[in-house]
Amino acid sequence: MTKQHELMVTAGSLQECAAYMDAGASELLIGDARYGLRLPGYFSDSDIREAVRLGRTRNVKVMMSMTNIMTNDMLRLLPDYILFLKDAGVHAVEYSDPSVLAAVKTYAPAIRLHWNGEMMSTNYATANYWGRKGASRVAAAKELSMDEILELKQHLEIEAQIQVHGMTNMYHSKRRLVESYMIHQGRPVKNGSLDKDRGLFLVEADRIQEKYPIFEDEHGTHIMSSDDICILEDLHLLLQAGIESFKIDGFMKPVSYNTAVIKAYRSAIDAYTADPGRYKFREEWLDLIRELQDPERELTFGFFYKEQVY
Repeated sequence: MTKQHELMVTAGSLQECAAYMDAGASELLIGDARYGLRLPGYFSDSDIREAVRLGRTRNVKVMMSMTNIMTNDMLRLLPDYILFLKDAGVHAVEYSDPSVLAAVKTYAPAIRLHWNGEMMSTNYATANYWGRKGASRVAAAKELSMDEILELKQHLEIEAQIQVHGMTNMYHSKRRLVESYMIHQGRPVKNGSLDKDRGLFLVEADRIQEKYPIFEDEHGTHIMSSDDICILEDLHLLLQAGIESFKIDGFMKPVSYNTAVIKAYRSAIDAYTADPGRYKFREEWLDLIRELQDPERELTFGFFYKEQVY
Protein backbone atom coordinates (compact mmCIF):
# COMPACT_ATOMS: atom_id res chain seq x y z
CA MET A 1 0.00 0.00 0.00
CA THR A 2 1.33 3.45 -0.95
CA LYS A 3 2.14 5.63 2.05
CA GLN A 4 -0.03 8.73 2.47
CA HIS A 5 1.91 11.99 2.52
CA GLU A 6 -0.18 14.92 3.76
CA LEU A 7 0.28 18.50 2.59
CA MET A 8 -0.59 20.92 5.39
CA VAL A 9 -1.14 24.65 4.88
CA THR A 10 -1.96 27.43 7.34
CA ALA A 11 -5.09 29.37 6.38
CA GLY A 12 -6.39 32.73 7.59
CA SER A 13 -9.94 32.84 6.21
CA LEU A 14 -12.66 30.70 4.68
CA GLN A 15 -11.71 32.06 1.25
CA GLU A 16 -8.16 30.88 1.80
CA CYS A 17 -9.41 27.49 2.95
CA ALA A 18 -11.32 26.98 -0.28
CA ALA A 19 -8.44 28.22 -2.46
CA TYR A 20 -5.87 26.01 -0.74
CA MET A 21 -8.09 22.94 -0.90
CA ASP A 22 -8.54 23.51 -4.62
CA ALA A 23 -4.77 23.88 -5.02
CA GLY A 24 -4.06 20.52 -3.42
CA ALA A 25 -3.79 20.90 0.36
CA SER A 26 -4.93 17.81 2.27
CA GLU A 27 -4.66 19.39 5.74
CA LEU A 28 -5.49 22.91 6.92
CA LEU A 29 -4.18 24.48 10.12
CA ILE A 30 -6.39 27.26 11.46
CA GLY A 31 -6.86 28.92 14.83
CA ASP A 32 -8.75 31.10 17.26
CA ALA A 33 -7.12 34.35 18.43
CA ARG A 34 -7.07 33.16 22.05
CA TYR A 35 -5.13 29.97 21.40
CA GLY A 36 -3.33 30.16 18.04
CA LEU A 37 0.04 31.83 17.47
CA ARG A 38 1.34 33.47 14.28
CA LEU A 39 -1.45 32.45 11.95
CA PRO A 40 -2.47 34.32 8.77
CA GLY A 41 -5.85 35.10 10.35
CA TYR A 42 -8.15 33.91 13.10
CA PHE A 43 -11.43 32.03 12.86
CA SER A 44 -14.69 32.59 14.71
CA ASP A 45 -16.68 29.60 15.95
CA SER A 46 -19.00 29.77 12.95
CA ASP A 47 -16.03 30.00 10.58
CA ILE A 48 -14.48 26.92 12.17
CA ARG A 49 -17.67 24.95 11.60
CA GLU A 50 -17.78 26.09 7.98
CA ALA A 51 -14.10 25.24 7.43
CA VAL A 52 -14.74 21.71 8.69
CA ARG A 53 -17.78 21.40 6.44
CA LEU A 54 -15.75 22.53 3.43
CA GLY A 55 -13.04 20.07 4.34
CA ARG A 56 -15.44 17.15 4.54
CA THR A 57 -16.75 17.84 1.04
CA ARG A 58 -13.17 17.63 -0.31
CA ASN A 59 -11.63 15.04 2.00
CA VAL A 60 -9.42 17.65 3.69
CA LYS A 61 -8.66 17.50 7.43
CA VAL A 62 -9.04 20.67 9.51
CA MET A 63 -6.75 21.12 12.50
CA MET A 64 -6.65 23.72 15.24
CA SER A 65 -3.55 25.54 16.43
CA MET A 66 -3.49 25.78 20.23
CA THR A 67 0.19 26.45 20.83
CA ASN A 68 -0.22 29.65 22.83
CA ILE A 69 1.27 29.94 26.32
CA MET A 70 -1.53 28.88 28.65
CA THR A 71 -2.35 30.97 31.74
CA ASN A 72 -4.55 30.02 34.69
CA ASP A 73 -7.38 32.11 33.26
CA MET A 74 -7.17 30.26 29.96
CA LEU A 75 -7.39 26.88 31.68
CA ARG A 76 -10.94 27.67 32.76
CA LEU A 77 -11.91 28.20 29.11
CA LEU A 78 -10.46 24.94 27.83
CA PRO A 79 -13.26 22.45 28.68
CA ASP A 80 -15.99 24.37 26.84
CA TYR A 81 -13.73 25.16 23.92
CA ILE A 82 -12.60 21.56 23.49
CA LEU A 83 -16.23 20.43 23.61
CA PHE A 84 -16.99 22.97 20.88
CA LEU A 85 -14.16 21.64 18.70
CA LYS A 86 -15.50 18.14 19.19
CA ASP A 87 -18.99 19.21 18.14
CA ALA A 88 -17.58 21.12 15.15
CA GLY A 89 -15.78 18.00 13.93
CA VAL A 90 -12.18 19.23 14.08
CA HIS A 91 -9.76 16.43 13.16
CA ALA A 92 -6.77 17.36 15.35
CA VAL A 93 -5.36 19.91 17.78
CA GLU A 94 -1.77 21.13 17.66
CA TYR A 95 -0.56 21.84 21.21
CA SER A 96 2.57 22.65 23.18
CA ASP A 97 1.21 22.92 26.74
CA PRO A 98 0.25 19.62 28.46
CA SER A 99 -2.93 21.27 29.77
CA VAL A 100 -4.33 21.17 26.22
CA LEU A 101 -3.47 17.50 25.87
CA ALA A 102 -5.18 16.73 29.18
CA ALA A 103 -8.32 18.66 28.22
CA VAL A 104 -8.61 16.95 24.84
CA LYS A 105 -8.12 13.49 26.36
CA THR A 106 -10.81 14.26 28.94
CA TYR A 107 -13.46 16.01 26.85
CA ALA A 108 -12.82 14.92 23.26
CA PRO A 109 -10.61 11.81 23.12
CA ALA A 110 -11.44 11.23 19.44
CA ILE A 111 -9.62 14.44 18.44
CA ARG A 112 -6.04 13.67 17.44
CA LEU A 113 -3.21 15.41 19.26
CA HIS A 114 -0.14 16.83 17.53
CA TRP A 115 2.71 17.96 19.76
CA ASN A 116 4.48 21.13 18.62
CA GLY A 117 7.14 22.22 21.07
CA GLU A 118 8.53 24.77 18.59
CA MET A 119 12.34 24.71 18.94
CA MET A 120 12.09 22.06 21.71
CA SER A 121 10.84 19.33 19.34
CA THR A 122 14.36 18.16 18.60
CA ASN A 123 14.60 14.46 19.50
CA TYR A 124 12.70 11.19 19.18
CA ALA A 125 12.77 10.33 22.91
CA THR A 126 10.76 13.41 23.87
CA ALA A 127 8.43 12.98 20.88
CA ASN A 128 7.80 9.35 21.80
CA TYR A 129 7.19 10.41 25.41
CA TRP A 130 4.34 12.63 24.22
CA GLY A 131 3.21 9.81 21.96
CA ARG A 132 2.78 7.54 24.96
CA LYS A 133 0.80 10.34 26.61
CA GLY A 134 -1.59 10.49 23.67
CA ALA A 135 0.00 12.48 20.85
CA SER A 136 -0.15 10.96 17.37
CA ARG A 137 2.24 13.37 15.64
CA VAL A 138 5.23 15.60 16.36
CA ALA A 139 5.89 18.86 14.54
CA ALA A 140 9.68 18.77 14.36
CA ALA A 141 11.72 21.87 15.18
CA LYS A 142 12.62 24.01 12.16
CA GLU A 143 16.21 24.13 13.46
CA LEU A 144 16.84 20.44 12.73
CA SER A 145 19.18 19.48 9.91
CA MET A 146 18.25 16.97 7.22
CA ASP A 147 20.36 14.28 8.92
CA GLU A 148 18.72 14.99 12.27
CA ILE A 149 15.26 14.76 10.70
CA LEU A 150 16.04 11.44 9.03
CA GLU A 151 17.41 10.02 12.28
CA LEU A 152 14.39 11.34 14.18
CA LYS A 153 12.03 9.56 11.79
CA GLN A 154 13.88 6.24 12.14
CA HIS A 155 13.12 6.09 15.87
CA LEU A 156 9.68 7.70 16.04
CA GLU A 157 6.67 5.79 17.33
CA ILE A 158 4.34 8.54 16.04
CA GLU A 159 3.91 10.57 12.85
CA ALA A 160 6.31 13.32 11.85
CA GLN A 161 5.48 16.76 10.47
CA ILE A 162 8.17 18.89 8.79
CA GLN A 163 7.91 22.49 7.63
CA VAL A 164 9.10 22.54 4.04
CA HIS A 165 8.23 26.08 2.95
CA GLY A 166 7.67 29.58 4.32
CA MET A 167 9.05 31.92 6.97
CA THR A 168 9.84 30.87 10.52
CA ASN A 169 9.63 32.51 13.91
CA MET A 170 12.98 33.54 15.40
CA TYR A 171 11.88 35.21 18.63
CA HIS A 172 8.76 35.59 20.74
CA SER A 173 8.20 37.62 23.90
CA LYS A 174 4.98 38.22 25.81
CA ARG A 175 6.21 41.80 26.33
CA ARG A 176 5.29 44.64 23.98
CA LEU A 177 8.83 45.46 22.94
CA VAL A 178 8.10 47.49 19.80
CA GLU A 179 5.60 49.73 21.58
CA SER A 180 8.10 50.27 24.41
CA TYR A 181 10.80 51.14 21.90
CA MET A 182 8.55 53.61 20.09
CA ILE A 183 7.69 55.32 23.38
CA HIS A 184 11.39 55.47 24.30
CA GLN A 185 12.07 57.12 20.93
CA GLY A 186 9.37 59.71 21.62
CA ARG A 187 7.06 58.22 18.99
CA PRO A 188 4.19 56.70 20.98
CA VAL A 189 1.65 54.73 18.96
CA LYS A 190 -1.71 56.47 19.20
CA ASN A 191 -4.76 54.73 17.77
CA GLY A 192 -2.44 52.75 15.52
CA SER A 193 -1.42 49.16 15.12
CA LEU A 194 1.88 47.35 15.30
CA ASP A 195 0.51 44.10 13.88
CA LYS A 196 1.86 42.18 10.88
CA ASP A 197 0.05 44.42 8.40
CA ARG A 198 2.10 47.46 9.54
CA GLY A 199 5.13 46.15 7.64
CA LEU A 200 7.78 46.82 10.30
CA PHE A 201 11.13 45.04 10.18
CA LEU A 202 14.52 44.94 11.91
CA VAL A 203 17.84 45.47 10.12
CA GLU A 204 21.30 44.61 11.44
CA ALA A 205 23.97 47.28 11.00
CA ASP A 206 26.43 44.88 9.33
CA ARG A 207 23.80 43.07 7.21
CA ILE A 208 21.46 45.76 5.98
CA GLN A 209 20.17 43.57 3.19
CA GLU A 210 18.60 41.21 5.74
CA LYS A 211 15.13 42.39 6.81
CA TYR A 212 13.45 40.63 9.73
CA PRO A 213 9.69 41.30 9.99
CA ILE A 214 8.65 42.31 13.51
CA PHE A 215 5.15 42.84 14.84
CA GLU A 216 3.02 42.84 17.97
CA ASP A 217 -0.36 41.29 18.62
CA GLU A 218 -2.37 40.16 21.64
CA HIS A 219 0.29 37.52 22.33
CA GLY A 220 3.29 39.87 22.44
CA THR A 221 6.22 40.57 20.12
CA HIS A 222 7.29 38.32 17.26
CA ILE A 223 10.40 38.47 15.06
CA MET A 224 10.36 36.43 11.87
CA SER A 225 13.09 35.09 9.58
CA SER A 226 14.48 37.24 6.78
CA ASP A 227 14.20 34.43 4.22
CA ASP A 228 11.84 31.59 3.31
CA ILE A 229 12.48 27.88 3.65
CA CYS A 230 12.10 25.97 0.39
CA ILE A 231 13.10 22.30 0.35
CA LEU A 232 11.22 21.42 -2.85
CA GLU A 233 14.41 20.32 -4.64
CA ASP A 234 15.19 17.74 -1.94
CA LEU A 235 11.65 16.85 -0.99
CA HIS A 236 12.26 13.32 -2.23
CA LEU A 237 14.62 12.68 0.69
CA LEU A 238 11.79 13.37 3.14
CA LEU A 239 9.35 11.36 1.04
CA GLN A 240 11.75 8.40 0.99
CA ALA A 241 12.09 8.64 4.77
CA GLY A 242 8.31 8.29 5.15
CA ILE A 243 7.54 11.72 6.64
CA GLU A 244 3.77 11.83 7.05
CA SER A 245 3.02 15.55 6.82
CA PHE A 246 4.69 18.45 5.00
CA LYS A 247 3.82 21.92 6.22
CA ILE A 248 3.63 25.07 4.13
CA ASP A 249 3.44 28.12 6.38
CA GLY A 250 1.47 30.76 4.51
CA PHE A 251 1.99 33.42 7.17
CA MET A 252 2.40 36.97 5.78
CA LYS A 253 2.06 35.74 2.19
CA PRO A 254 -0.65 36.58 -0.40
CA VAL A 255 -3.11 33.89 -1.43
CA SER A 256 -1.72 33.83 -4.97
CA TYR A 257 1.75 33.00 -3.68
CA ASN A 258 0.56 30.30 -1.29
CA THR A 259 -1.60 28.75 -4.01
CA ALA A 260 1.41 28.49 -6.33
CA VAL A 261 3.51 26.93 -3.57
CA ILE A 262 0.81 24.36 -2.79
CA LYS A 263 0.49 23.40 -6.45
CA ALA A 264 4.25 22.96 -6.78
CA TYR A 265 4.56 20.71 -3.73
CA ARG A 266 1.40 18.82 -4.68
CA SER A 267 2.91 18.10 -8.10
CA ALA A 268 6.10 16.78 -6.51
CA ILE A 269 4.28 14.63 -3.94
CA ASP A 270 1.94 13.17 -6.55
CA ALA A 271 4.81 12.43 -8.95
CA TYR A 272 6.74 10.62 -6.24
CA THR A 273 3.70 8.68 -5.04
CA ALA A 274 2.87 7.55 -8.58
CA ASP A 275 6.35 6.09 -9.21
CA PRO A 276 8.95 6.49 -6.44
CA GLY A 277 11.63 4.67 -8.39
CA ARG A 278 11.47 7.00 -11.37
CA TYR A 279 10.81 10.22 -9.50
CA LYS A 280 12.83 13.24 -10.64
CA PHE A 281 12.64 16.85 -9.51
CA ARG A 282 11.38 19.21 -12.21
CA GLU A 283 12.70 22.74 -12.39
CA GLU A 284 9.33 24.07 -13.59
CA TRP A 285 7.82 23.29 -10.19
CA LEU A 286 10.23 25.71 -8.54
CA ASP A 287 9.81 28.24 -11.34
CA LEU A 288 6.14 28.60 -10.33
CA ILE A 289 7.31 29.81 -6.92
CA ARG A 290 10.22 31.93 -8.11
CA GLU A 291 7.90 33.99 -10.31
CA LEU A 292 6.00 35.19 -7.25
CA GLN A 293 8.79 35.21 -4.66
CA ASP A 294 9.42 38.54 -2.91
CA PRO A 295 12.78 39.72 -4.33
CA GLU A 296 13.81 40.88 -0.85
CA ARG A 297 13.26 37.40 0.61
CA GLU A 298 15.62 34.66 -0.52
CA LEU A 299 14.52 31.05 -0.93
CA THR A 300 16.87 28.94 1.21
CA PHE A 301 17.22 25.45 2.67
CA GLY A 302 16.88 26.94 6.16
CA PHE A 303 18.68 24.72 8.68
CA PHE A 304 18.35 21.57 6.57
CA TYR A 305 22.02 21.88 5.59
CA LYS A 306 23.27 24.37 8.15
CA GLU A 307 24.75 23.60 11.56
CA GLN A 308 22.63 24.85 14.43
CA VAL A 309 24.02 25.40 17.93
CA TYR A 310 21.39 24.76 20.59
